[in-house]
Amino acid sequence: MSKKKGGKRLTKKQVIEMLQTFFQEHPNEVYSFKQIFRALKLDTHPAKMLAIDTMDEMTWDDYLTKTSDNSYRLNLKTQVQEGTFIRKANGKNSFQPDDGGKPIFVSERNSMFALNGDRVRVAMMARRQNHIKEAMVVEVLSHKMDQAVGKLKVEKDFAFLVTEGNIFVHDILIPKKKLKGGKTGDKAVVKITQWPSKESKNIVGEVIDVLGKEGDNNVEMHAILAQYGLPYKYPKAVEDAAEKIEAGITEQEIKRREDFRDVFTCTIDPKDAKDFDDALSIRPAGKGLWEVGVHIADVSHYVKEGSIIDKEAVKRATSIYLVDRTIPMLPERLCNFICSLRPDEEKLTYSVIVTLDEEANIKKGHIAHTVIKSNRRYAYEEVQDILMGKSENSDPSEYSEHLKVLDRLAKKLREKRFKGGAVKFDREELHFDIDKDGKPIRAYFKKSTDATQLIEEFMLLANKFVAESVGKVKKGTKAKTLPYRIHDQPDPTKLETLREFVVKFGYKLKTGGTKGAISKSLNSLMDGCQGKKEQKLIETVALRAMMKAKYSTHNIGHYGLAFDYYTHFTSPIRRYPDTMVHRLLTKYQDGARSANQEKYEELCEHCSDMELVAQQAERDSIKYKMVEFMADKVGESYDAHISGIQSYGIYCEIDENHCEGMVPMRDLDDDYYEFDEKNYCLVGRRHHHKYQLGDSIRIKVARANIEKRQLDFSLADD
Repeated sequence: MSKKKGGKRLTKKQVIEMLQTFFQEHPNEVYSFKQIFRALKLDTHPAKMLAIDTMDEMTWDDYLTKTSDNSYRLNLKTQVQEGTFIRKANGKNSFQPDDGGKPIFVSERNSMFALNGDRVRVAMMARRQNHIKEAMVVEVLSHKMDQAVGKLKVEKDFAFLVTEGNIFVHDILIPKKKLKGGKTGDKAVVKITQWPSKESKNIVGEVIDVLGKEGDNNVEMHAILAQYGLPYKYPKAVEDAAEKIEAGITEQEIKRREDFRDVFTCTIDPKDAKDFDDALSIRPAGKGLWEVGVHIADVSHYVKEGSIIDKEAVKRATSIYLVDRTIPMLPERLCNFICSLRPDEEKLTYSVIVTLDEEANIKKGHIAHTVIKSNRRYAYEEVQDILMGKSENSDPSEYSEHLKVLDRLAKKLREKRFKGGAVKFDREELHFDIDKDGKPIRAYFKKSTDATQLIEEFMLLANKFVAESVGKVKKGTKAKTLPYRIHDQPDPTKLETLREFVVKFGYKLKTGGTKGAISKSLNSLMDGCQGKKEQKLIETVALRAMMKAKYSTHNIGHYGLAFDYYTHFTSPIRRYPDTMVHRLLTKYQDGARSANQEKYEELCEHCSDMELVAQQAERDSIKYKMVEFMADKVGESYDAHISGIQSYGIYCEIDENHCEGMVPMRDLDDDYYEFDEKNYCLVGRRHHHKYQLGDSIRIKVARANIEKRQLDFSLADD
């Protein structure tokens, strides 16, 4: 080893760090050995030889590029990358590259105080022997959020916002004059006014809204929304603009449209729905033929592109459905009154009208602006009773007959869809019945019924019909721009993992061949495990192999539905992409040229992002209600099954009410358990006891932490 000044020896680790710092500070320069030795003050032969050997290794590791026999530069091609910073409470931060590569570890000292979700530029660090690959943040390009939610702590001279989880490295400092009347213990929304820097590690902010006391239902729901930067109030200027919209329909407007006011039309929705954005009409169309109209609220007739209402709708991109409330995309006057297809009211709609035979084959069809008058508003439960012959229904008998025909046709459409390669994933959703104060009084799974499937099939038919009307063009012709709902094929690596996994249960799965062959194989796997102990386990692992659906103007088809062309047309009250589709269709029907693809692709990306954020907020509201529901059941024991396995514990879902909590690893103290990621299980090192996804387990409710939205279980002795 060589010596430093003062007689201390230089280690290889020190030389690596010196070289890394040097090259990162001069990323675009080429340096000769002499220049490097001089800059790093390496003046002994052993020190110089150690540096040369280390630079050679750094070249092998793609950290440096050798530009000649005796000169090097930083390998910018692979060493400097952009992507997203992921902050973890346990300090295991990571960098997710834009190219979709594997996340790379970033230690706290190399994080530059980046926050969760920030866009960053990183430099790769030379890999130390027997160490994982590491990256160092060299620049925070943009912050994902500029506001935070937490609890105020007011001291004598200053105040803090204490946030939950892993969002910030430090609490946010708030000058006392910027508290907006907030007191210790209040939940508040704070806007960040100063980010950490080399000069100061503090994050400084000011209170923009005091939400109220912790534990209050409204406060907690608003806190969930604010945490994701989602709105919890509607801007007054936008509501005022909605109030000025004329609700009446002129004779002139009716003349421009196809008139369906005398055709049997109904809406079928959840019993607590307020915005009815789709209706179905049906009438005979000759021997063995039926004309079915899928009528969708004509939102774009009232909401003009670029208007104040439209700008707010773009920003929101979607309605958000928390457990006890809806945060609408459009002002209430539009979504619950003017555009809502309420019974016995004339309404403007945009419709897909198809003529179907008894096998649900489309004989002809077209898209038109229409006017309707719904005869009846049904809840799913009422329709289900009518279809099962249980209902003491006071409606005219033809109403029931029409519903039965729609059901028969929907079943044919569904059957054809699965024959064509659609994937069967009927995931149950957790729902709560809540009292007037928002407190959950019952937790249950909502199951798919014939009534819900009836609506689903006709909405799918309309969406597919619209997408084909624009996307399906003659060979050699370029299709006009349209936002599609796309879904890519399953991840091949995850599919292979699934195949290896299900073999242990005696199931087979095709991972090669055509798209149709893979989806048929997936369906026979789903059918095969139906009702078996391993059903939930296999469904969970299979879902992980599936890609997420998103919006794009670049059509690749929808794998899960097995449609070559698919879009969203049927819910413009609650989804902005549907409004875009309505506007483009209208323009194209009027003979307009193709719209600007770049503009619409950008909007598609924004809508996809907002959909994910809304889903996270919805999940958090479910988590909160779950913990609230179980808060008075601490100490009680339940039968459950293992719903998730992580290195830090096992997630268990209670069979009776479907609430999910975690048994932390520290409570599994009868052995040292190792996490087998490939087989989704924990295995005891000494006694080889196994905890596997899907296993039955008896648990006791140990803690219900409403503040952290966390439910902790322990293993029950009884």
